[in-house]
Amino acid sequence: MTLHEPTTPQFKQNAHEALRDENLQSALRGARNGFVGKRAAARAKLGEDEFDGLRDAARDLKNHVLANLADYLEAYEGKVTAAGGHVHWAETAEDAQNIVLDICRKAGAKTVNKGKTMISEECGINDHLAANGIKPVETDLGEYIIQLRGETPSHIIAPAVHVTVPQVREEFQKAHTHLPESRDLSGLDTLLSEARGVLREKYFQAEVGITGANMLIAETGQSVIVTNEGNGDLSQSLPRVHIVMASIEKIVPTLEDSSTILRVLGRSATGQDMSVYTTYSSGPRRAEDPDGPEEYHVVLLDNGRTNMLGTEFEEMLRCIRCGACMNHCPVYQTVGGHAYGWVYPGPMGAVLTPSLIGVEEGGHLPNASTFCGRCEDVCPMRIPLPKMMRHWREREFEKKLTPGAARYGLGLWAFFAKRPGLYRAGTRLGMAALRLLGRGRGRVSSLPLAGGWTATRDMPVPSGDTFMAQWKAKR
Repeated sequence: MTLHEPTTPQFKQNAHEALRDENLQSALRGARNGFVGKRAAARAKLGEDEFDGLRDAARDLKNHVLANLADYLEAYEGKVTAAGGHVHWAETAEDAQNIVLDICRKAGAKTVNKGKTMISEECGINDHLAANGIKPVETDLGEYIIQLRGETPSHIIAPAVHVTVPQVREEFQKAHTHLPESRDLSGLDTLLSEARGVLREKYFQAEVGITGANMLIAETGQSVIVTNEGNGDLSQSLPRVHIVMASIEKIVPTLEDSSTILRVLGRSATGQDMSVYTTYSSGPRRAEDPDGPEEYHVVLLDNGRTNMLGTEFEEMLRCIRCGACMNHCPVYQTVGGHAYGWVYPGPMGAVLTPSLIGVEEGGHLPNASTFCGRCEDVCPMRIPLPKMMRHWREREFEKKLTPGAARYGLGLWAFFAKRPGLYRAGTRLGMAALRLLGRGRGRVSSLPLAGGWTATRDMPVPSGDTFMAQWKAKR
């Protein structure tokens, strides 16, 4: 998959390939319960009432921001400018590409270090810089691993969760040819040590550092980035130029508000009370500062987000990219992130992707849900993800993009549902037919028009009477 060629229209094919990928399935099995258990422990440690109270406060805070977004963005720009920084407005991903490239060229950059930033993935910054002779180097360990593999992240906070340890070892042996072939790479500690040594050299080579931002603070003009490796700090403080890439909804009003978000972010993402590093940046280095960049730029990306304001998808803009929804999603846990075919996987991706690239491209993703509701239950910002996925299904149906079998099936169901007598007769007839098909076995292993379901599971034959008949009998 390349960034600007989403494979979301072929989600079903991607999912089938993911299910056949033994390495992927092994990696997903290993990661399946880790995040879930850690979040539950962190929630219990804080206390369910306090944690849920924080979720309510965070939700209300973001709703207030979205209702006053223009005012807070304007205030933020004023503070950044006053501190000696520059704010660049990017309406599209292509605008952001050109802004970043222009800054890098003016800085004479040959190498750019990057702290993890999903917005740069959304904008395809790596490919754009590389195509123009500038080498991007990912400094987050997971991002570094997948960069060596020529891949994109499959998870927001664990970008290489789909890669097994033997695969990492193989990539390091291929990429780090300047190191002795006989070196010990048998353990996680030796792999980590080698990556640390290689990346430390990169920090001092880059002329420009690009980081994302978990939040932007209107009150102070600061950007906030949280990491567990410290790579964000080194990527922004050592190069001569620091570029922050963020989407417009990352704004919060005050410093105190940022602490509210941080308290739910770490616990929801990795089960930590706080991430190991939380760094606030504001403007270029001042005369009294011992270090820091000489130039400080912020690229604020819209890329379709203002179109979501005032619509049934506005609540998606509360997302703080913690990854809790995908950690708890049975679909994501089974097929991984790459099957979703674009930057944002899992339930949040199933809502955000059609919003950003259109339902024609991303309309399959909202269909990859059982609506079990686990994503909404764990979302720290209380985003009603299943409800919004239903809205996308409605849009898909209205545009006649729904597969023919589903469309005609719904039409047939609607015909009977509007005629109660026929509906009751039809359900009785259907139940009788299923009992006949499953006679002697108690299950049906093959059904016309339902091969996708019965190919991997049997359907039990109906027992008892129809729901309507049972309901009538009890009244």
